[in-house]
Parts: sequence; structure tokens; C-alpha cells
Amino acid sequence: MKIVFNRYPIDIVLFIVWGIILLPVVLLNTNEIFRIIIGIPFLFFITGYMLVFLLFPTKAEYNGIKGIERIGLSIGFSIAIVSIVGFLLNYTPWKIRLEPILLSLFFIVETLGLIALYRWKMTAPNQRFTISLDVSPSKSDNKIEKVLTILVIFSIFIAGASIFYIIAIPKVSETFTDFYLISSNRNLTDYPQFIYAGENTSVVLGLINHEYKIMNYTIEVWLINESVIFNESTQKNDTIYNQAWFMDEIVVTLNHTDVTNEKSQTKKWEYNYTFTVNKKYERYKLTFLLFTTPSEGYDSEQDYKDSINLRIKNAYRALHLWLYVA
Repeated sequence: MKIVFNRYPIDIVLFIVWGIILLPVVLLNTNEIFRIIIGIPFLFFITGYMLVFLLFPTKAEYNGIKGIERIGLSIGFSIAIVSIVGFLLNYTPWKIRLEPILLSLFFIVETLGLIALYRWKMTAPNQRFTISLDVSPSKSDNKIEKVLTILVIFSIFIAGASIFYIIAIPKVSETFTDFYLISSNRNLTDYPQFIYAGENTSVVLGLINHEYKIMNYTIEVWLINESVIFNESTQKNDTIYNQAWFMDEIVVTLNHTDVTNEKSQTKKWEYNYTFTVNKKYERYKLTFLLFTTPSEGYDSEQDYKDSINLRIKNAYRALHLWLYVA
């Protein structure tokens, strides 16, 4: 038994509706599995199929192409269109990301779909390419073609799933945190250097999360008195920690911000940090240590000169400011 859909271009209508369903799926950031199911065929088959139908709206016997050729060309054109769209998006503020790629392809597919409907309508009914479903027992002469069709469809899914994963899942090597220190007047060079004991001094601390997940940060502030001596045996300079006092702790929870979103990094965190140093006539290193784990808890009256080196080495990021206290 063979079922033929020749009254309406069911394939074109189905793919147009598919694109309309895809739009809220992308914009509303729905479940990832659902996005994969909807997105893979759209990326690697539907886009090219619309173009192929537009070019060849007729059956094979009327200067059209066979079904297996239509599938192969659809895959090839889809990959070509996605590549061109990705190349062009790379020179825009949106860059190569899943959402702008799918949205761009949505407008392309819907436009091609409307033109394909027009081409189908202008083609003689007996010459139109139609979708058919053959549920009768397979004949020996078309078994090879059906096996090839199944293999092609399976290849589409595997290739599409792999590329979708690369696009949708960020690389581990791309994750990082911006941790910065600027002066209170937001000048990159006008840092406090000479201060008086007991007076309030301010700097601005900043964080931008590029870790692709919500991060819980802890910033520890340390006042360190250190000196450098030359080691004759190693022929290198060694740092000696004379004193190290714990001053403060700042806890921050921050959402991810895309590294390409340079003009609107609304998820960055900045804090006007005010501190006071009561120890006179020494040159100190005010150190800011960033951790992604909670602080161990320290006593501000205790000298941690024996353990501060390890604490600095275990920090995720570190900043410091040299101060002379008069």
C-alpha cells in the first residue's frame, strides 16, 4: 500500500511550521534535549531541503531529481548555508552562537518556504514532487535505495548532534573570571601609594564571570610585610614573609556573562572597598585573593606569616597594591 500526499505540499508546510515552533524554543531557552530534537533537523536538513525544493519542484521524470539525491543535496546545501551564516555572524556583535544562528536560519527558511510554495503552485499538478509513504513489503529492486536512505538519515543525526554539541556546549578552555582593581576615581594609574595610618583609603574591586555557570566567589584581603633576598644556592630571589594579617572577607554570587557581550556586560560586579591600615612606617603589600570556595575563617589579630604563602598559591586569582604607611 502506497500513500501519496499530492493534494498539498505537506513537506513544505510541515517545515514552515517547524521553523515557527523553533522560534519560541530558542528565545525562551527551553529544555536542552527539546532544543536538540528541534534544532538538529533544522540546522542540517530543513534549510537545504527548502532550497532544493525551490530549485527542483518537479518529479524526477520531469527534469527533477530522485528522492535519495534530494536528501543528499538537502544535507549539502544545509551545511553550506549554515557555514555562510556562521561566517557572516562572526563579523557581527552576536558572533557564532546557537541562538543567532538558529534565528538567522529561521528567517532564511521561512523566506525560502514561501517561495517554494509559490513554485509548487505554479507547477502542473501531475509534475509536482510529492511525498509518498510505501507501507507495502519491500521489493528486491529498491531495498538498496531504502537502506542508503536510512544510513543517510542516521548520518545526519550523528553529524548534527556532534556539531550542535560543539556550538551549544562551551569549551572548558574558554572559562575564566575577570578579577580587576582600579582606583576610586576609576583611573588605571592613579592608585594610592602613600597613605597615613588610621585614614580611610578606597579602591574599586571588580569581577566578571565567564565560567558559564553561577559562581560563588570569596575575596580575602591581606596586609603583608614581605622582603626579597637573594638565595646563593639557587641563584634566585626568595620572598620572605615577615608578617601577614587577615583584614577582610567579601562574598559575591555572580551570574555568567558572555565574553563576546562587550558593550553590555550588565552582570559584572564592582565594589568600592574602603580599608584602614593602623601600622606605621612600613611598606606593605595589600593583597586581594580570589577563591571559588568559602573562606576558612581567620583572626585579624593573628600573624599568618607561616601559612600565607600556601594561601596565595591556592588562590584562583590574586591582585596586590604596594602601600607606604606614614
